[in-house]
Amino acid sequence: MAHWPFNSMKSAFQQLNNTNGELHAGTCRKDYQLAMVVTSLLNQEQWNGRRAVGSKEEGSLLVFGRLEEHFQKLLSLEKHLNQCADSQKIGDWKSAPRECDAAIAGGADFSPQLISCRAEALLKLHQIEDADSCLSSIPKFEHYSPSCSTKFFGVIVEAYVLYVRAQVEMALEVAVAEKAGLIDYNNVEVAKLLNNVKLVARVRARGNELFSSGRFSKACLACGEGLKYDTSNSVLYCNRAVCWSKLGLWEKSVEDCNNALKIQPNYTKALLRRAVSNGKLGRWAEVVKDYEVLRKELPGYIKVVESLSQAQVALSKSWEEETYSVKFGGEVEEVSGVDQFKAAISSLGVSVVHFKVASNYQCEQVSPIMDKLCVQYQSIKFFKVDVEENPTVAKAESIKSVPTFKIYKNGDKI
Repeated sequence: MAHWPFNSMKSAFQQLNNTNGELHAGTCRKDYQLAMVVTSLLNQEQWNGRRAVGSKEEGSLLVFGRLEEHFQKLLSLEKHLNQCADSQKIGDWKSAPRECDAAIAGGADFSPQLISCRAEALLKLHQIEDADSCLSSIPKFEHYSPSCSTKFFGVIVEAYVLYVRAQVEMALEVAVAEKAGLIDYNNVEVAKLLNNVKLVARVRARGNELFSSGRFSKACLACGEGLKYDTSNSVLYCNRAVCWSKLGLWEKSVEDCNNALKIQPNYTKALLRRAVSNGKLGRWAEVVKDYEVLRKELPGYIKVVESLSQAQVALSKSWEEETYSVKFGGEVEEVSGVDQFKAAISSLGVSVVHFKVASNYQCEQVSPIMDKLCVQYQSIKFFKVDVEENPTVAKAESIKSVPTFKIYKNGDKI
């Protein structure tokens, strides 16, 4: 058995450990992980102490012999991973499953991306049911670990897994519709369904190709063509929303996201896209609302938490700017909705809120006085809330009659 000098072996293992984190973090079995942990704990002083004599030296050689064995297995695993990537890149779908199987057998048996790669290859070989069965073996997690934010075949791991799953599901839809057509080939409705499913699948694939090549306008048209055959396809609406956003048409993007969410209310991709598009339009209250929903739906997604925080800051800032502008105009700013109300009273300084009803005579008499105060005391923020239009705000603030005035400082009631 060849033995490597400690420094070079430790360096090799540390380098492999870093590489492993990029390629398949969290996917190897315990023995490989243990080998890397043991190596990281060894240091030059420990090695010098173990080099003494007799049984201590034999014990050290035994440890390094085992580590060397694990190291060779990890090198073999890395080789299969690289060959798997090469096969996927050139479209060698016959070799890809073989390399995936070898990598999985070599220790990457909990790797969602490798299992998905195998499923994609099987799908390309028209083995649809095998591809679906393959995907069903992916371990179920509430959310992916931070290591899955790295890229695999140029795509973020979780996105790649979903990308393959979407392809398999489309193929299954076509296969199921074809089976129905074979069973009842004279049924007009079944024939129509089969035709529509095939057309939509073809359009989605075409739209994805156009989008990938940067032809966003044509991708929009492709999605629109598919929606003619399937008006309740939330995926097509969401895909077109992404295309609109790439073209800078934020209003159209929001509209298609709304359509997708009417069909599928908890569609996270549509919620994310709508939040981004509304952000571009400066509708920060809507952005905050969507990100709050997404934070519950995707508890482990750091990007959502960060985006929510940024949107809340932007919302507060926009309210301060609007309030400042309103003061010089001599009018009290009207607040609608719980989110806007919270943002208004949370701004720095003192805020005075006039709770009113438009049809109330006393409220109408008070409003001009509030406008004058707004101009006279520009260091104070003045707001008005119609309790009939905003019953949730009225209930939260315990408004029993109008007109009612409440004063807040930095978000706290005085």
